[in-house]
This record gives sequence, C-alpha cells and structure tokens, in this order.
Amino acid sequence: MTEAGPGPGYREGMSASTYHHGNLREALVEAAVAAARTDGPAGIGVRELARRVGVSHSAAYRHFAHRDDLLAEVATRAMTGLVDAMQRRLDDVDVTEPVLRARCRLAEIGRAYVAFALAEPGLFRVAFTAHSGVPEDQAAAGRPYALLGEVLDGLVDVGFLAPSARVGAETTCWAAVHGFSVLSSDGPLALMPADERERELDRVLAAIDRSYAATTGSVVVPGDVFAVD
Repeated sequence: MTEAGPGPGYREGMSASTYHHGNLREALVEAAVAAARTDGPAGIGVRELARRVGVSHSAAYRHFAHRDDLLAEVATRAMTGLVDAMQRRLDDVDVTEPVLRARCRLAEIGRAYVAFALAEPGLFRVAFTAHSGVPEDQAAAGRPYALLGEVLDGLVDVGFLAPSARVGAETTCWAAVHGFSVLSSDGPLALMPADERERELDRVLAAIDRSYAATTGSVVVPGDVFAVD
C-alpha cells in the first residue's frame, strides 16, 4: 500500500501538543480502511497508522486509545459497505410477480454478500473480527441482519415461507452464505474458476429456496430463479 504523506499543518519535529489536524480522526480511519483492504485486521495498528498519516502516536491515541476502538471503526465502514452492496442488488430486482420477486430478492442478497466478501476480503475479515469498540459498531453489525430479516419477512408475506419456518431463518441463511464466502476467499473454493464458483453458489441458494418452498407446499420451477436444477 502506498503510504499517505504527512497531513495538512504537519511540520517536522512538531510536538503532539501543538499539532492541529483538520480532521485527524477521519484521516486515521481512512488510513486504517486502506490498510485493512491490503492486510485485513493485521494491518490495523494505531502507531503504524499514525506514522503513515504523519503524526505522533500520542496524537493518534487521543482519538483511539486502543487498537480495538480503531478496529471497530473500520468494521463499521466495512459493514456499511456490505449493506450498501446488498441494498443495490435488492434495488436492481425488477421482477414484478410477488412470489418470484420475493424469492429473487433473497437470492440477490446472498449473491451480494458473497460478492462483497470476494471483492473486499480484507474489509470483510475486519467486519467479523471486531467484537468491541465504539457503540456505532454494534449498530452497524446489526444492519445486514436486519436487511436479511426484511427480505425473509417478504417471503412470508407472499406465502412462500411458512411463519413457523421463519423463526431463526436469518441464522440459516447467514451461516450458508458466510460459510460459502470464507470457503471462496480463504478455502478450497478460492481455486475454483469464477463461473464454476457462481454455479456452486446458485446450488446453495437453490437449496435454501427449495427448503422454504417445502414449508408451504409451493411449486418451484427449475430455472425460474437459479441457473441450476
């Protein structure tokens, strides 16, 4: 990663007590996000990032007293990026038939999750590494889960998923796509050609789709949502 130069207002030998940065906290977070993209959680260290921004570590510690605080802030940005990616996929679903639309939305939210993990592996790892820190991190961590919940509620509303099977469905879906994401970024699926991996993902999503259809006796036509039988 190319190191950022000293921030505005920095002079060689300037002490932390006299240093004035327009927005030092944001500069540190941006540097941490860039480092996470390259090296994941291991790339985030307050002292090293202070050096990259061009301030003393004591100045940086005024904003982030502990590494976990900075890690949590980056996790917040990562979760926001994940939610944005999921929402864009949902917004692009142009199917109008209610049941098919609800099923497509669940498939697309799963594809978005995996796509983000593969496009931003470092940030994806940070998103699920930070377990403490600023309160905003806890709110961000719940947003993908809440968005998934809305999509699952939509399946119940159109009669595709039985209300009794809706309980805990978020965990089932999340575990499936998260496991696939890890296998695809750090496991054996990483060696698979992209088109083959896409077909494997379709099989995972189709299995969830069929299991939900079974809860209401809904008819699933092969190929109406997925490219696999």
